Order: sequence, then structure tokens, then C-alpha cells
Amino acid sequence: MALEPFKTSAALTLGVELELQLVSLSDYDLTAASRDMLELLGRRPFPGNVVPEITESMIEVSTDVQTGHAGLLDQLHEIRDRLVEAGERLNIGVAGGGTHPFQQWTERRIFPKPRFQEVSQLYGYLARQFTIFGQHVHVGCSSGDDAMYLLHSLSRYVPHFIALAASSPYVQGRDTLFSSARLNSVFAFPLSGRAPFTLSWDEFATGYFRKMEATGVVKSMKDFYWDIRPKPEYGTIELRVCDTPLQVEDAAALAVYLQCLCAELLEDRSQLPAEDDYLVYNYNRFQACRFGLDGGLVDPRSHESLSLREDLLRTLRRLQPQAERLGAEAGLERLHQLLFVGNGAQFLRNAQQSSAGLEGVVASALQRFRS
Repeated sequence: MALEPFKTSAALTLGVELELQLVSLSDYDLTAASRDMLELLGRRPFPGNVVPEITESMIEVSTDVQTGHAGLLDQLHEIRDRLVEAGERLNIGVAGGGTHPFQQWTERRIFPKPRFQEVSQLYGYLARQFTIFGQHVHVGCSSGDDAMYLLHSLSRYVPHFIALAASSPYVQGRDTLFSSARLNSVFAFPLSGRAPFTLSWDEFATGYFRKMEATGVVKSMKDFYWDIRPKPEYGTIELRVCDTPLQVEDAAALAVYLQCLCAELLEDRSQLPAEDDYLVYNYNRFQACRFGLDGGLVDPRSHESLSLREDLLRTLRRLQPQAERLGAEAGLERLHQLLFVGNGAQFLRNAQQSSAGLEGVVASALQRFRS
């Protein structure tokens, strides 16, 4: 069966998905409370959408389609407030962050949904280890060819998003020395990494996807865990490398940063993406995961070694015309400040030093989500 046609959507529209932690307020560990949370939230209209995730200690919320920073941030604030309110009634805390600092994956329970049960049967213990938390950003594309062009053109900027959003330094009670340890868990899946290089939607859908489907390995785009993947049913590309930020304000800022980059790339197509753009992709990705904003990267075309922080500063300055036109100035300014005050991983490490315990790290994450 061929992949469904790419649905046309308004270019540069936005949608955000956040996977969130459900925390017991008695011991600050994860708690299997998603069914209670979903039942309570379902009693009245939710400002976006809320669904279960693969284990019962997490949920996923998503916004409606948005056009800019102001509307996106307003809805994320509404979603956050509803979650906090529901959590208070259930004595459950809600937090961002890419990993929970000390939860044990062996204690997690798979949510009773057929797809999650299938994933658990296929991937074994990896499914429960997948109790990690990410932000996904969708950007609307007017055609499938535009989607593939943007997907590959953005490969140069993937380390930016990893470093800015990084908030998973602790795993199983230990400091991993990574800023984003979460992505190491994603990389364990065989269909992760990057999409195959093609700039034509027809070539992707009738060539690559049809061949993969014929092998029986994949049934839909959901089976790919790529860093960026096309979503034909929405008419979007989906960026998947970000840890869930500790605050929804950062989530909105990351989304409009992606929107501005896409706007610039659609305006100027003088440099089409090429297969060689991926020569240093895994190296740059590792640098951002391991060192965060203090990492480096290698430009795949000039081969110049760059400071990730300085490259971000240059890019933010260059995107000012797009930010002004899209109303994204406040979002980009927030990211500019993050370059100097530090990302979520730095905040969590500071919290551990001041509280001398990982329970204090979780308490700080809970408070930061509310504020």
C-alpha cells in the first residue's frame, strides 16, 4: 500500500507536542498516574489535546495549529495551568525535562494501548527504557517537495535545537556528563537517526517508503524515529530532537526559532541540500548532546570548526528580519538569553548542587514548570 498523499497545509504554521513527567509528590519518583490524569482532564474541554504515552508515568500534550509566537505561548500557558490544576487535585506533580533523574525503568508499566503493546513486544526492554520526554515541533509545508527540502536543509541546525533544549543530564540516579542523555535512548532504536536523502516527495513515497513497507519492517511513518520526519497526514515536517524544556516559554521559543529558519530557507534556495551535508551530522549531534551549548560543530560545507554558542548567536542575529515579520522577536530573545544563563541541564545541575540530592532536582523542575 502506497504512502498517503502529502496533505497541503499553510506554510510556516506551527504545532507543538510535549511529553511530560507525572511525579509523586510524596517521594518525587515517577508514578503510574496517566489514566487518572487523563480521566480528570477529559471532564471538560482541554485547550489543546492530551493523550497517553508509552508508559503510565507520562502523558503527551499538543497545541492546536498556530501561526505565531503569541498564540502558541497563550495556548501553552492554558495547557500548563490545566495540568497543574489537575495535578493538585490528584496530588501529582507535572514536570518537563528530558529524563527523570532517578526513576528505574524496570518499574515502569506499558500503557494498555494496542500500538504501545506491539512496540513493547518488538523492542523488549527498550520500550520501558523509552520513558523519556521530548518536545516535537511541526511546521506546515505547502507541498511534499518543500517538506523534503526543509527536512534536509535543517540538518545543519539540528545541534542548535539539541543544545538549547537539553535538560536530561541525569539517568538512573547518576550524572551522565551529557547535557542531553535522552537522545542516546532514542538512538538505540534501529529506525532512528536521519531520513534517507531525497528531495522529491514522490521519490520518497513511491521509492524508499514502498520498498521499506514491502520488507514488512514498517507500516506507517510512526515506525520511523528519525530526528526530523515528514508527516503527510498533517502536511508538516516534525522536529524530534528537543528534550522537553522545563518551562513552556522555552518550548514556544524553540518552535518559533524553527519557524524562522524555515522561513529563511524557503526564501533563499540558492544552496540546495546535498548528501554530503551529512558527513559530520553524527559528530555534530554528539557534540550538542554531550556538551550542550559548550559544544562545537563542523560546518559540513566549509569544514570550519565552530563554537556552537557563537554559531547560535550569529544565526539568531541573521534571523531578525524573519522574526520581525513573523512576530517571533520575543521568542528569539529568550533563546538569546539562554546562551548566557544556560540551558535546562545547567539549571538541573545547579539545583542538585544547592539541594545535595536528586529529590531536590525534581522539586526544582516541578516548580519551574509551574512558574
